[in-house]
Amino acid sequence: MLKHFFLATLLLPALAFAGATQAAQYQKMTVRAATANPPGSLHVTAIEKFREIVEKDSGGMITVQTFYGGSMGDEQANVKQLRTEELHLTVVACGNLTPFSARASLFILPYIFPALQDAYKLFSNQDFMTKQADVIAQQSGGRPLSWLVGGYRVLTNSKKPIAVLADLRGLKIRVPPVEIQLDAFRSWGVEPHPLAWTETFNGLQQGVVDGQENPHGINRDQKFWEVQKYITDLHYMLWVGPMLVSERWYRKLSADTKALVDRAAKEAALYEWEWSQKDVEKAKDDCLSHGMKENALKDEDQWMARARGIWPKFTDKIGGRAIVDEALAIMSK
Repeated sequence: MLKHFFLATLLLPALAFAGATQAAQYQKMTVRAATANPPGSLHVTAIEKFREIVEKDSGGMITVQTFYGGSMGDEQANVKQLRTEELHLTVVACGNLTPFSARASLFILPYIFPALQDAYKLFSNQDFMTKQADVIAQQSGGRPLSWLVGGYRVLTNSKKPIAVLADLRGLKIRVPPVEIQLDAFRSWGVEPHPLAWTETFNGLQQGVVDGQENPHGINRDQKFWEVQKYITDLHYMLWVGPMLVSERWYRKLSADTKALVDRAAKEAALYEWEWSQKDVEKAKDDCLSHGMKENALKDEDQWMARARGIWPKFTDKIGGRAIVDEALAIMSK
């Protein structure tokens, strides 16, 4: 199983503390955790597993108070709240961390993860990920303790199947107002439409835009089959997002509590990886059962070559080409 495959690399340092759990001394505290996403989402799934582990293994001394569905604001607001310790923990899409940490843009470079196993391999490399976490914490005030993985942002549209790059021409595609994603579509010869998310369904329904790109789970949850017909199995961007803790809060934790929080975050990520793989397939099947049609790309190597051609524009912001090369080297082993 996936969990067993990566268990040693992710959890070995934390498990060194597991034998001392009975002797650990925990101060009574409440951890405030939030996500802008609803119950049933991968965000909530991970936070709930984190809560289960922390509360059980602390003997009830540490409790986790949760705020779901945007009750504490949107994802970028949640990142800001970590700085003031209004929140202690949140889960966000990587794109909503990048305005606060340029280093995080590494993980949403188009085609940085052309295969799902690439993400698992990189996120399991503790030396590399700890270095990135140190920089992200300094830049944003939030420290990634683990990374969640969702589905690829597949392309949908209402007009025609897309099998080759040329099929994109003439289509109006809604893309989030994130520079890297907009530039990826421009590299494919189309001008994307950065429509607000709240306007996307109506935009698709009214023909303001013809298509959009999101993981199968979002396509299912939004019932996009009502306004979209065709799914293109695109792999340019994998949904990834950190389990972030407040750096100010984290630094004040006792050694025992910090070890427990670290371990819980890593175990929650492993749990979510397996959960997500199953949910992505369920979501895709649901979309297909409602009449959507899926097709594979015949020339995805061309899509990848063009999209990776925009990397030089962003590598300096990330911290230099050497960091990108190190990540690629880890994934190629």
